Parts: sequence; structure tokens; C-alpha cells
Amino acid sequence: MNTSSTRIPVITIDGPTASGKGTIAHRVAEALGWVVLDSGALYRLTALAVQQQGVDPDDEIAVAQVAHDLDVAFQGDRVMLSGIDVASLIRQENIGNLASKIAAYPPLRCALLERQRAFRLAPGLVADGRDMGTVVFPDAPLKIFLEADVRARAERRCKQLKEKGFSANLMRLLEDMRERDARDRTRANAPLVAAPDAKTVDSSALSIDETVNVVLDYWSSLGFPAAQ
Repeated sequence: MNTSSTRIPVITIDGPTASGKGTIAHRVAEALGWVVLDSGALYRLTALAVQQQGVDPDDEIAVAQVAHDLDVAFQGDRVMLSGIDVASLIRQENIGNLASKIAAYPPLRCALLERQRAFRLAPGLVADGRDMGTVVFPDAPLKIFLEADVRARAERRCKQLKEKGFSANLMRLLEDMRERDARDRTRANAPLVAAPDAKTVDSSALSIDETVNVVLDYWSSLGFPAAQ
């Protein structure tokens, strides 16, 4: 990170899958008029490209090369991979599970690190993921660790999938989510963990608006304006 970019403020929002961090990050960024980074999308895009290209998902170097060569663009709600909108494809559970697996590969994380840091643009960035506050933006003035009960998260994901027209089984999602949580929290490289200076927010019983307000209140408590 260069000196000029480190002066651009960042709010990081880390947490387990389906904790709502993506939705919260977008809403906070909208309130502040900032850029948003969905880091998970980059790992999901890599997983999709690995699958589409027939790359061996166990070959860490080959997977990292796929990530290095990704032709990606974020255009509002559209996620473009080589000119094709794959926003719905990368949200499928099989892609999410593959993304969780390959996310443990050090060469892949290295390949995506600078690409993620390049999103740090004025007037500010809200970045969501699993290691935003611990690895990617350790100097962020506000770090949020968003938690939620695993069953509440599974129910949210089940609802999201059904609303998008995908079939979903709650018990299967719950099992997959527990396995993914364990994998994310115990991986050797950049495990899912709250940064020492992060503010932990449990969104299990909070609405989206309430959670967004908690984050904005933390931001304003640092002496910054809460919104545009």
C-alpha cells in the first residue's frame, strides 16, 4: 500500500458466511458515498473460473494463476467475468463451497491481495470479507466483526436462494455452513478471526437498518460524519 492510499479511510466488515456483511457493507458505503469491496466475490469468481476452465481445484499454483488472470468488472449489481454477468452463478452453494476450499491456498491469497487493496479509492472504502481487518487493511480506523447464530445465518441464506429461484434445503445449508465455518476459522493462512481492535456486532436479532446504524454510530464516534 502506498502512502497516499493509506490516507483514504477504510471500514472493514469481516464475519462468517451469511452473517449479512455484504448487505451491510453496501448499505454503509451507500450512506457514506464510498466505494465498496466484496472480497468474497473475487474468491467466488476464481472458483467459478476454475470450474469453467477445468482446472484442478487441488493444484494451488494453477488456481492462483486463474485468479491472476481474471477478467473481472463490477458494474452495480452486475459481476462481469470475461464480459459475462455471473452475479447469480457465483452465489450458488457449490461455488461458495469451492471458494471456501481454495481460499485457504497461500498462492491464491497472495494473487488477490493487491487486487483487493486497489479498491482503496477516495473518498473511502467499505470492505467486507474474512480477513479485511486482519490482513488486507490492518490500518483501517474502524474494523467490524459481524457475527450471527449459525441457524439464523442458514435461514437467511435459504431465503435468499429461494428468492433468487434456486432450490435450497435448510438442514443441508446448516450442515454446509458449520463445515465452512470450521474450515474458515482453522485454516493456517488468514483464518477467520476478529482483529484485536475490531468491534464485534451480533446481528442475530438485528434488522439490516439496525445493523447499519450500529456501524455508522461506531464511525461517527471516531469523530467522522455518519453519512453524506
